[in-house]
Amino acid sequence: MATRWMDNDIYGHMNNVQHYSLFDTLVARFLLAHGVLDLARSPHVGLVVETGCRYHAPMAFPDEVTGGLRLRRLGGSSITYELALFRNEEGQAAAEGHFTHVYVDRAQQSRTVPLPEALRRAAEALLT
Repeated sequence: MATRWMDNDIYGHMNNVQHYSLFDTLVARFLLAHGVLDLARSPHVGLVVETGCRYHAPMAFPDEVTGGLRLRRLGGSSITYELALFRNEEGQAAAEGHFTHVYVDRAQQSRTVPLPEALRRAAEALLT
């Protein structure tokens, strides 16, 4: 993923909120690639209930960012991903974080539902 000029803050590095945007994009791409998410019609959707990030090194425009994703926890109605962002060709993560979705009925977002079976299958593949 490419950083953008507007991602930089006044201190000359990527603002912390952009890391969360990249995490969100990384998870969404995983869901789309595995047929879990149809942006317009999925009957069940994952709502973000917790995120966190630990910053190890600055990133800035025009860096290229590679994202890594693995499974931390697979529950009945929730899933927690561990994510990492790598700057350019560096082997050490510039940032590491986590992202938890709780799945709900799209129409009644106050009611949790079991994880979609396609998500469970895709997530279990992250364990191997």
